Amino acid sequence: MIATIVIPDLLNKKDDASKETHTMSSAKRTTLGLIVGNRGFFPDHLCKSGREVMLKVLKEEGFDVVALTPDDTKHGSVESYKDAKACAALFKKHREAIDGVLVTLPNFGDERGVADTLKLAGLNVPVLVHAFADDPEKMTIKDRRDSFCGKMSACNNLSQYGIKYSVTSLHTVDPTDVSFRQDLRDFGGTCRIVRGLRNARIGAIGARPVAFNTVRYSEKLLEGSGISILTLDLYELFGWANRLADDAAPVKDKLESIKAYVPTKGIPAASLVKMAKLGVVVDKWMADNELTSTAIQCWTAMEEFFGVVPCTVMSMLSNNLLPSACEVDIAGSVGMLAMRLASGRPSALLDWNNNYGTDPDLCMMFHCANLPKDVFVEAKMDYQEIIAGTVGKENTFGTVVGRMKPGAFTFARVSTDDAHGRIRAYYGEGQMQKQPVKTFGGYGVARIANLQKLLRYICEQGYEHHVSMNPSQVCRSLDDAFRNYFGWATYFHNTEG
Repeated sequence: MIATIVIPDLLNKKDDASKETHTMSSAKRTTLGLIVGNRGFFPDHLCKSGREVMLKVLKEEGFDVVALTPDDTKHGSVESYKDAKACAALFKKHREAIDGVLVTLPNFGDERGVADTLKLAGLNVPVLVHAFADDPEKMTIKDRRDSFCGKMSACNNLSQYGIKYSVTSLHTVDPTDVSFRQDLRDFGGTCRIVRGLRNARIGAIGARPVAFNTVRYSEKLLEGSGISILTLDLYELFGWANRLADDAAPVKDKLESIKAYVPTKGIPAASLVKMAKLGVVVDKWMADNELTSTAIQCWTAMEEFFGVVPCTVMSMLSNNLLPSACEVDIAGSVGMLAMRLASGRPSALLDWNNNYGTDPDLCMMFHCANLPKDVFVEAKMDYQEIIAGTVGKENTFGTVVGRMKPGAFTFARVSTDDAHGRIRAYYGEGQMQKQPVKTFGGYGVARIANLQKLLRYICEQGYEHHVSMNPSQVCRSLDDAFRNYFGWATYFHNTEG
C-alpha cells in the first residue's frame, strides 16, 4: 500500500478580523512532493538516514510533505521504474495539494528513476534538485555518496525530458545547513508564485485613465501565463453602490471595519459611508468572481461622480493579501501579487518619485496613497491633495497616508512587451530608511545599491514609473519563478559596479 506522509499543520491559526490580520495568509501551507533518489550499487543506508534528516528539516521549515514510506519501497526511495510508477501514482493522488517537488540524492541516485517519476506524475510544478555532501573522512565504498556527480546526471535527464527545475545555491550541501534552509524558503516562494500566477484572476475596475499610457498592458500575453483579467465598468460599480441604503447591514459592518482600520478624525461622515458602500460592492464582486487582486480607476471619475477616493478600500484589500493597484495598473497588480504569494505579506504599488538630496543611492518612493497599513510606521485617513484643487477637497477624502517602516524590501515591475510578444520584469532589493520627509501621501526614503544603474536601465528599457514593493526579501523566488518557470525576460538588479 502506498502511504502519504503529511507533516501536520502547526502554524495555521487565524486571528479574528478586529486584529487586522492577513486573512489569506493561513489558507494553505506549501506542500512538497519528496523524491529520495537511490542507486543500487551505492550504499543505500544513506537513503534511510538522508530521508529522515530531510523530513526533519522540512518539518522544521514549515512544509507539508507527500512521500513514499519505507513500507512502499526500500527506505522510501526511488531506484527503479517500478518505484517511479509507485511514487508517480502517489503524487497524482495528491496533485491538487502538491505545490512543488524536492528531489534529494543521499547517494548518486537513479537519474532515470527521478525523471520517470516526474514524467509519469505530470504535475507541472517547480522542482528543486538537492544533493548531499560527501565527508572526506568517509570515502570508502561503505559510505561514499557520489551525489556530487549524481546531481549532474539527474539534471541532465530532467533536461532531456523537458522538465524545468531549480538547483540549490551550493552544489552539494547538508540539509541542516543554513544555506539549504534558505534555498527551501526561496523555493517555497517560487512554488507559491508559480501556482498563484498560473491561476490568477485579476479584476480591472474602470478604464485606464487617459493620462496614463504607461499602464497599458496586453490581456492576451498575460493569459498565456495563466493570468486572467475580468473587467467591471465604473457605471455598474457606482450603480450598485448607490442602490445600497446607508443603514444596510453590510454597509454598517464595512463602516465599522473602516473606522477600526485607520484613524478617521476629521473625515466627513458622508464620505465614510460612501467608502463603506464602495467597499461592500468591490468585496462582493471579487468574491463572486473569485478574484485574487484588482486594479482600479482611481481618478478622476471616481471623485467627480461618486465623491470619494477609493484608496482606503484598496488599502484594506491589499492589507488582507488581495493586492489592489491604482490607475488600472494590471501589470503592477501582477507584481504585487507575486511578492505577496512569495512572502505572505501585503504588497504596495509606488512611484519611483524623487531624488533624496545628492546621495545617488537614495530616492523617495511615494503614492498618494492606497498603501496597505502593514507597511506604515503609523497611518491615518486624509484627503487626496494632488487632485483636490481640480475636483474639490470634499470629493477626495479616503487616502491612507504615512511614512513607510524602515527595513528590507523587495521591489519588482512586471510589464507586457507587446512589440516583442513577451512579458518582462525587473526586480531587486533595498532598505527603507528612517528619514522623515515633510510631504503628504504615503512615502519612504529608499536606499538601493547602485541605484543609478537601475534607473538608467528603467529609462533605457522604457519601463513604467510604477513599481511594486513588499517588506520582505524574495528576489530569489521572483527570479526563479519569472525566469525559469514562466520564461519571462528578466533583469535581476545586482549591487555591483
